[in-house]
Amino acid sequence: MSEKELLYLEDALGHEQFLMTQCTECAAKLTDPQLKNFVSGLAASHSELFNSLYNVL
Repeated sequence: MSEKELLYLEDALGHEQFLMTQCTECAAKLTDPQLKNFVSGLAASHSELFNSLYNVL
C-alpha cells in the first residue's frame, strides 16, 4: 500500500470515528424514541465502516 493510500485510510478512519462519536452523543440527548433509534443506527453504521476500514490495515 502506498503512503498516499495509507494517508487516505487514516483520514477516513478519523472521519468515521468523529461521526460515530457525534451520533452517539446526539442519541444520548434525544428523547424521541424513534429519532433516538435512527441516530443510534447511524452511529452503528459508522462503527461498522470504521471497523471495515481498520481491517484493511
